[in-house]
Amino acid sequence: MASPNETTPASSPFKGKVGWRQHGDGKTIRPGEAVLPEERLSWPRTVGIGAQHVVAMFGATFLVPLLTGFPPSTTLFFTAIGTLLFLLITKGMMPSYLGSSFGLLAPIGAVTGFAATSGEDLDSHAMALAQGGIISVGVTLALVGVVVHFAGVRWIEVTMPPVVTGAIVALIGLNLAPAAWDWVKEAPLTAVITIVTILVTSVLFRGMLGRLSILIGVLVGYVAAWVQGQIDFSTVGAADWVGLPAFHAPVFDLGYLGLFLPVVFVLIAENIGHVKSVSAMTGRDLDSITGRTLFADGISTVLAGSGGGSGTTTYAENIGVMAATRIFSTAAYLCAGVIALILSLLPKFGEIIATIPPGVLGGAATVLYGMIGMLGVRIWVESKVDFSNPINLNTAAVALIVAIANFTWTPGDLQFEGIALGSASAIIIYQVMRGIAKWRGTDQNLDGHGGSSPDDENLMMRRQS
Repeated sequence: MASPNETTPASSPFKGKVGWRQHGDGKTIRPGEAVLPEERLSWPRTVGIGAQHVVAMFGATFLVPLLTGFPPSTTLFFTAIGTLLFLLITKGMMPSYLGSSFGLLAPIGAVTGFAATSGEDLDSHAMALAQGGIISVGVTLALVGVVVHFAGVRWIEVTMPPVVTGAIVALIGLNLAPAAWDWVKEAPLTAVITIVTILVTSVLFRGMLGRLSILIGVLVGYVAAWVQGQIDFSTVGAADWVGLPAFHAPVFDLGYLGLFLPVVFVLIAENIGHVKSVSAMTGRDLDSITGRTLFADGISTVLAGSGGGSGTTTYAENIGVMAATRIFSTAAYLCAGVIALILSLLPKFGEIIATIPPGVLGGAATVLYGMIGMLGVRIWVESKVDFSNPINLNTAAVALIVAIANFTWTPGDLQFEGIALGSASAIIIYQVMRGIAKWRGTDQNLDGHGGSSPDDENLMMRRQS
């Protein structure tokens, strides 16, 4: 897939030969320097950085299958495959790990009705239906990637200005709030311990430890749950040491499309935000490969849905690792993908992950769902969205309430719930109100993007200092 406008940096690792050139002596990074995507340190150090990326994505990536009832090892397997595929499609120019997408939690839960507190296994047919929805998201995202690759991102900026993007991201997190409370009620003390640990860790430590607050919170909560006798290890002993993950075939039902397709908007925002963040940190203009990143994430999500894994997305946790280390080498992500792939082939490891109890899930979900909601708010703040303008105010207000209250519309055999209706509301209300305001001359100097930046700087929300 090549675009007439696509430019390949002269230092691309895939120009002339496949590989990465060594940065300096391969051992040290001098002050002010960075290891660029086409570079690497010595292979032992590169493998170590790759392992660090696996640790960084670990807590959030594994929470998705635990919250949805999907097999953890299968999800990890497809994040590994997706990451390796992402590196191939982006020609080694975009460092990224594709972890589990939290944007899919609500539609998956709506289809499966799975509750981690019930003690029951996920219904196989319901899981298959959810997989069909995940595939629909991936196909749509891949098609958007193709369009962006040849037409550019301007049409997305017009359709999804900051006020709309922020509302859609925020409403997904807020729509999930009741699920977090259901888990917390099962073991309030364990949940509180998990929440407090996450919050304290994020401000008590600098660097990597601070960025791994979710993982550390889950580990501390897990120990607290173990002390209280809330963990059942019976399945761990029965699991094999080595083996393939459990794969599961999908089933398609058009009636569920309305639940899943709004998630595409979130994945678009996350992927574009990732490109903007890496561009800012490396000092390179990477807009020309935005289409490739969207297409790669879409194909990865299709593969995951086809085999029983959660959908994928770029990860802010790994952006944090790059910001802290100044190492942007895609060779490190190649190592991360291989390490994750090996871990996914250890069934006993997957069963240990599956023993994480509801109290820990509830505590972690409380923070994570809230973070998703605040990412939307961050978009508004960074884009200087003016809420004294009734167009922006009403766009966000209606969309959020529709999602939080989980409005439901059932035309015939189709069913649209809070996230779908809220996302549609944000887009339609903004465009219609803005059109009327321009026609009547009552437009309050809105720049046409629901914020201050036509370059969509709001999508930098995934960048971490």
